Amino acid sequence: MLRIRGTVGDLPVDLTLELDDSDWARLGSALGAQTPTAQAETAATPAAKPLNQDDALWQVAKDLLRKAGQLSGPDLLEQLEGLTGSAAAGKRLLVRLRHSTQVKVASGGDTPLYSWIE
Repeated sequence: MLRIRGTVGDLPVDLTLELDDSDWARLGSALGAQTPTAQAETAATPAAKPLNQDDALWQVAKDLLRKAGQLSGPDLLEQLEGLTGSAAAGKRLLVRLRHSTQVKVASGGDTPLYSWIE
């Protein structure tokens, strides 16, 4: 668990994040540090490592939007939840798509519209 307290402008912020081991590993790698578990896995894996489940789901999520061309946020989330079998995992993929350079997110009235960019 990670707790962040402070202010944004004049507004107080008190945020608690719950991270599992894979989240901590990704955070560490993003910051340039390796956890002992990640170091052991790196030493034990060959140079060309196979796709893990997260990478495979990410590829399927991108293909889903690419083939559709454009989907509303709720429709895309519903499909991602069905794909992953989990609301939380579906939301993580949706956030990842939102921040992808291959995806444009536009306001579609009440819901965002996700569009694939070639």
